[in-house]
Amino acid sequence: MKEKIQVRQARLEDLDSIERIELEEEAIAREILKDHIEKIQTTFLVAECEGQILGYLEGPVRPERYLIDASFTEVEDLSQIERGFISITSLSIAKEAQGLGVGTLLLEAMKEIAMEDGREGINLTCHDYLIPYYEKQGFTNEGLSASQYAGEVWYNLVWQNKNLD
Repeated sequence: MKEKIQVRQARLEDLDSIERIELEEEAIAREILKDHIEKIQTTFLVAECEGQILGYLEGPVRPERYLIDASFTEVEDLSQIERGFISITSLSIAKEAQGLGVGTLLLEAMKEIAMEDGREGINLTCHDYLIPYYEKQGFTNEGLSASQYAGEVWYNLVWQNKNLD
């Protein structure tokens, strides 16, 4: 199945499928997801297999090394800036697609975009139990995050683009 999965830029017609997946996870509001699809032109990706959306990965380009809380709700896509980081605000996989490598495919596609666009890297915050997963994907744990999002404890993880001069 993995070889049939296509990763592509999200479109508005994907919103219902994205919302269904999101409702299984952290439950980002539909209006915010719609706003992100419309504003994030290069870094809102979906994984699709035979017309079914299996998961998505999204986040704006920002100048900061670490993800800022405002990126979750107030999208300001700065993809026109030089360098910068892709700040991942959501990686969500449909329950039926978990364990199939969909997250890895999405992260690999985002790394390719980061390299093609000359980004310094990719950043995200995650809970402590997800740190090993992201370290396996090439991210480095850079310690506790200043994030106050949802009143949770978060860790800063960064994937550094080693292809920059």
